[in-house]
Amino acid sequence: MFNRKRLSLARRRRGLTQTQLAQKVQISPPAISGFEKGEFSPNDETLHKIAQVLSFPLDFFSGEDIEEPIADSVSFRALSRMRAPQRDAALTAGAIAFLLNDWVEYKFDLPDPDIPDLRLQSPEAAAASLRQYWHIGERPISNIVHLLEAKGVRVFSLSENCREVDAYSLWRGDRPFVFLNTYKSAEHSRFDGAHELGHLVLHRHGAPNGQEAEKEAQAFASAFLMPEASIKAEANIILPSLPSLMKLKTKWAVSLISLVFRLRRLEILSEWRSRSLYIEIQRRGYRTNEPNSRQRETSQVWDKVFSTLRTKGIGKRKIAQELSISPSELEKLVFGLVIMDVATISPRTVRKKTKKTNTLRLVGSDTIRSKDGKHS
Repeated sequence: MFNRKRLSLARRRRGLTQTQLAQKVQISPPAISGFEKGEFSPNDETLHKIAQVLSFPLDFFSGEDIEEPIADSVSFRALSRMRAPQRDAALTAGAIAFLLNDWVEYKFDLPDPDIPDLRLQSPEAAAASLRQYWHIGERPISNIVHLLEAKGVRVFSLSENCREVDAYSLWRGDRPFVFLNTYKSAEHSRFDGAHELGHLVLHRHGAPNGQEAEKEAQAFASAFLMPEASIKAEANIILPSLPSLMKLKTKWAVSLISLVFRLRRLEILSEWRSRSLYIEIQRRGYRTNEPNSRQRETSQVWDKVFSTLRTKGIGKRKIAQELSISPSELEKLVFGLVIMDVATISPRTVRKKTKKTNTLRLVGSDTIRSKDGKHS
């Protein structure tokens, strides 16, 4: 049976208005409106055209309702610069991520969330508290994606090639989700991950929101990635020039801009000196082409999940088929988060299990353990 809500979701996922979709399908805009309102259903020929235009399988439009992220519960990294179609495309990506996450959780035991509620603390204090709670101490965080996954955060990619959509996060019941734009630099993506972690620990209950929440998450990310005591100890023994800051930037795996901002906030740099460094960074083109950029962080969870499924002959096409989405839609959710191709290695059909068949356990932030106890 035709599901009008799925048509609306697919249209918004492609960033199209009802009028734009109608033009592409060559029908009247009121027809699309009527389909989505449930006033009438498209005939087989029209639905086939809609499916082709939106690049969704026909089966997608006859499934059950899909849970979508509620806009008011989502913390967008750069909402002020985002147009409505970009926001809708990002939110509907979240809905499809829910589908994939539920499918994976049916087959695997993923790490349980361990994200404390720190809403009563200042961003600086919350960052220090979380480091203590997770026993990180003052050392640099080697991989923010691994750390988030180890603490039960479901990490997905936003493969939207536009600067306006950086990242966003949300709570779905007791499950935290983070979406990262993997077109950004490695340092930018790391900061986005820490920024969204700030939202998760500081704003779980939805208040405050807007610019105030963004400033708090920004301050949290800066303090979490560059803890005060360690940064002060190192910065006090170096001359704050661009070459010397490059060494600190490499150690803490942050951008030069983020590092200068942190040093200024801690009053290690004067306003005049920080402004001079900003100008020099801009002049050298380092804002868009970061020097000594580190390798992009990838996922432990998705690598382990897809590797395990491949051994059972289940590749991206089979997964996409079970979810009634296209393989490309699946790839967008993990784009840049896995190194190995998610391609199908066997065309045979794998019968769906009636119970969970695999267990994933992240130990610390660097190790993943399967049910048989082996590490990979």
